[in-house]
Amino acid sequence: MSPSLKPYDPRASRRSLFQALLEARHSHGGKTRALVDLDDRVLDYDTIVKGAFALGHALKRGTTAKECVGVLLPTGAAAAVTFFGITAYGRVPTMLNFTSGTANLLSALKTAKVKRVITARRFVGVAKLEDVVAELARHADVIYLEDVRANLSLLDKAAAAAGLIAPRLVAARPDPDSTAAILFTSGTEGAPKGVALSHANILANVAQVQAHIALCTRDDLVFNPLPVFHCFGLSVGTILPLVAGIRVVTHPSPLQPKEIVKRVKAHGATILLSTDTFISQYARVGEEHDLDTVRLAVCGAERVRDETRAFVKQKYGIQILEGYGVTEAAPVIAANQAEANHAGTVGRMMVQMDALLEPVDGIPGAGRLKVKGPNVMLGYILPDAPGVIVPPEDGWYDTGDVASIDEDGFMSIRGRLKRFAKIGGETVSLAVPENCAAALWPGHAHAAVTVADPRKGEQIVLVTDAPEASRPSLLAWAQHHGVSELAVPRRVLIVDAIPVLGTGKTDYVALQKLAAAEPHQ
Repeated sequence: MSPSLKPYDPRASRRSLFQALLEARHSHGGKTRALVDLDDRVLDYDTIVKGAFALGHALKRGTTAKECVGVLLPTGAAAAVTFFGITAYGRVPTMLNFTSGTANLLSALKTAKVKRVITARRFVGVAKLEDVVAELARHADVIYLEDVRANLSLLDKAAAAAGLIAPRLVAARPDPDSTAAILFTSGTEGAPKGVALSHANILANVAQVQAHIALCTRDDLVFNPLPVFHCFGLSVGTILPLVAGIRVVTHPSPLQPKEIVKRVKAHGATILLSTDTFISQYARVGEEHDLDTVRLAVCGAERVRDETRAFVKQKYGIQILEGYGVTEAAPVIAANQAEANHAGTVGRMMVQMDALLEPVDGIPGAGRLKVKGPNVMLGYILPDAPGVIVPPEDGWYDTGDVASIDEDGFMSIRGRLKRFAKIGGETVSLAVPENCAAALWPGHAHAAVTVADPRKGEQIVLVTDAPEASRPSLLAWAQHHGVSELAVPRRVLIVDAIPVLGTGKTDYVALQKLAAAEPHQ
């Protein structure tokens, strides 16, 4: 069967997430294989639905409808069944970033008013989170899945049996515009903010992606190593395949390149979800033909470098489709397509979305990007007002990114507004020194940050893991290629490794502290 686009139908979002799962089971068959776990355990739709009803029935005791329930689990069958189990009974799965540190996790609990956290002993042990979970247990009830499964009551099992026979009589039927899930911003600009997404937000984005990227329900196989606390890993990597009827192979961490390459090859995955940082690692550790079954690599969360695109194409013939999204848009805003793939852009916008570019002083031909559409969040939940959803003004979400859109509708992200430096009165994108460094020292990671400068307002510091990197080399390259000297970093700081967040994004907060701690020149 050839991959094809599915016409966008706004009615697809007028249901709950669990209703969408039930309809997928009905359409594709209960015995159809849907998800493969780390242990290569295969779950069909019947198993997922039955497990969600049983687990959800057990977990709902002691909670109330619409209550936020924390989920502290890696990508996999347990996370998927737990997510749908919570939502099946009208509770709100609240995805907790276990890589963000104890302080941010405690802030998330308070912000979303979470009283109960679901996790697993096996995961806590493997991830060495014992101390973190012990601290969480001082503020919320920590429930271990192993204990829940071992103590399922007759009522829990009866609910599962009834759910398989008459699921619509057992499952809650929340308003599509009510909160379906809460995720959190990365906390790179302060305490994490809660992002409240409705059932309609998430399902609208699922339908938008299906109308934008050609998928094949029978032959495609998605490989998802991205965390479910990140919207890309949850919505695109978990919910979309299950709702669309595309089998998904899950992996609990994107930080295991050798294991991931082996599993991609073993299962014959055709679509790989990744980021630039991770796919470059997978491509380098893999042997020839290891990734030959992959026809598309869909990459987001960070800019795809030209060297990554070229290397992956040359070694494996894989086409990278770079996209752009934010948690606040559930998450996909724009993406390239196999038949219209323009390197250096993030492609065209999803159907039913509008964009507004507000002029930014010193950045001609681009503007501050605001977006509006059915996938844009219900609103933020701020740390200083727990449980209160603050909707975006007039439905427009301000991304804080500077973008341009050409006459053919292809969007280019010029950088985050906070990732521009003011040097001598001129505006300089921090992407410029990063691109210069990438051209000089390919195969290494580079990140630019700013620190205060008493003479010029700010100065750029390049942090890199290239041992031979130096400012004179950068200056010479810039002069030879017509790059303004203002964009040449004042300092070059060499480190063993560039710190990254659990989502694969560069940890600019850690880098900022590192650069600020070094003596100025």
